[in-house]
Amino acid sequence: MSTTLSEKKEQPSSHGNSSEHVTGRPEEVIIVENREELGTGRAEASAKVWGRYSIWALYISLGLAAYVYSLDYSTTYFYTPFATSSFSVHSLLSSIEVVSQIILAVGKPVVARIADLQSRPFAFTIVLTFYIVGYILIASSHSVSHYAAGRVFQSAGQTGLQILSQIIVADITPLKWRGFVTAWLSGPFIINSFIGSKIASSMTNRNPANGWRWGYGIFCILVPVSLAPIMVVLGWGERRAKKLGLVKRVEHSEGGASKRDWVRKTLKFAIEMDLLGLILFGVGWALLLIAMTLSGGAKDGWRNPSIIAMIIVGPIIIIAFIIYEIKWAKFPFIPGHFLRNRGLMATSFIAFFDFISFYLTALYLTSFLYVVKTPEWTLAEQNYFASTQSVGLTVFAIVGGVIMRWRRRLKVLLIGGLIIRCLGVGIMIRSRGANGSDAELVISQVIQAFGGGFVSITEFTAAQAAVTHKHVAMAIAFNLLITEVGGAIGSSVGGAIWVHLMPRYLRQYLPGTTDEQRALLFGSIINIAALSPDDPIRVGAIQAYAETMKILIIASLAFGLYFPSYRLWYQSDIEFSSGLIPIFLALLVPNYRLGDAQNAIDGLDITGRRVDEPQEQKKEENSARV
Repeated sequence: MSTTLSEKKEQPSSHGNSSEHVTGRPEEVIIVENREELGTGRAEASAKVWGRYSIWALYISLGLAAYVYSLDYSTTYFYTPFATSSFSVHSLLSSIEVVSQIILAVGKPVVARIADLQSRPFAFTIVLTFYIVGYILIASSHSVSHYAAGRVFQSAGQTGLQILSQIIVADITPLKWRGFVTAWLSGPFIINSFIGSKIASSMTNRNPANGWRWGYGIFCILVPVSLAPIMVVLGWGERRAKKLGLVKRVEHSEGGASKRDWVRKTLKFAIEMDLLGLILFGVGWALLLIAMTLSGGAKDGWRNPSIIAMIIVGPIIIIAFIIYEIKWAKFPFIPGHFLRNRGLMATSFIAFFDFISFYLTALYLTSFLYVVKTPEWTLAEQNYFASTQSVGLTVFAIVGGVIMRWRRRLKVLLIGGLIIRCLGVGIMIRSRGANGSDAELVISQVIQAFGGGFVSITEFTAAQAAVTHKHVAMAIAFNLLITEVGGAIGSSVGGAIWVHLMPRYLRQYLPGTTDEQRALLFGSIINIAALSPDDPIRVGAIQAYAETMKILIIASLAFGLYFPSYRLWYQSDIEFSSGLIPIFLALLVPNYRLGDAQNAIDGLDITGRRVDEPQEQKKEENSARV
């Protein structure tokens, strides 16, 4: 870890030279020995110069960025079905979501590494660029391929903003407040779930085919305005710390390489970022998961040569990634000690299974509501319902943060949350049928949110408690990487179920229609909702949607939750198996004591100073040590 001069003597001059003149008191100076510690060192030095007003300015700036992020998520999520339907390719929704989630996953280690190798403000600049480019491409897209390209850039920006916000929180808060502040940053979801629903419905009500373009386009303005304050505040802190000489960077000799050797520097940067490993990881999973979502619509299905090639090549690339990371990667983006860290691994895979379960049921939720509830529910009311779980997750995450601050423990809360979430998913088997009541729909969402809020905040806090400050950015990235891969798998499996079973159910419940008519109904929710509620074709389509949704919910139970085996009674050839994996993993999580230190390992606070910890913490620290 970057250390202070009072804890470590200065290195002899023969090993390197200082790049920043030291004028601060020796006991305050942060020594940065390795480049990957530079971002953390600058963050700790900045924490030494924050005053009352500057720290509040930082919190307010974080809140503003969090508000726009939540407004983005609360509105743009609803536009995807309309965008794909406007291009008459609604069934590709899952494929686009898989690609988006792969970018969300792979982008996190990249942004975290940039924040560690350079600085937090520099990483924000990169994120902002991707955000703006992505939304310009989406708003101006004239085909689904252009739309998908825009989603790639937008996802890179979105994942960067998400992880950087969490890294800043980890930089400036002690462990006892970490859960509450993390949940507090999600607080805008409570407001924007209602405001966002109004905005989304106003954009799509009058012009369902193209109104979504304006919905995306407004963020080309909102995102830069919201990120500017936090970039200014963070930049001020770093410049102030540098001016006071609070960071001493030790640069090791590289054999006299020219400072203008840009090829060498670019290659070094690529190695430090582990770009080859990230590319192998992303491409391998993308090929495998996208093949599952495209197989239903491809000619000859699973026998299509392109699908077969993707299914074969994808796992081969994933195996190549593993071999490369073990044998050749100098700076693997998944460090070996992470894989030996019980707390980090257990919490990450709890989130992995939870996201598989969530995306199986959430991917086609807005489509289901639009087809089943229009015009009984207005579009705004449908959006309100779809946001119920997001609001509940936020509220109960904040409650969980308060409980953790009070109790200074998190393990019991984590296990209880997993059990409660099980109950909520199980109730959906009935509530999301064609005849499910409004009350059943809402209750299932609230119960899931109750348990899910506790699960999300406890596992995320525990993942950060398990590593020292210099590793926290990559630990957050690793945790969210595994989480997003779970989401991508959930979307992929959900898409595969949808594209294979929905056409079958449409044929079953609409026997008098032609293949062309069913293809139109399958390709666009707008075509179905345009029919009268008592039209036999719409009634049959609703029944097909309900039956397919039941399959997705049962699959969600089997993957994420938590009982030994479940054979779908609708299709005897489909079986999902899963043990009590998440609850078992929760039992493995150390019951960290949440104290005044930045983490549960080294006893240092956010400025790098040693702080006192309760004696009973020692045994837990030893079991959690990296």
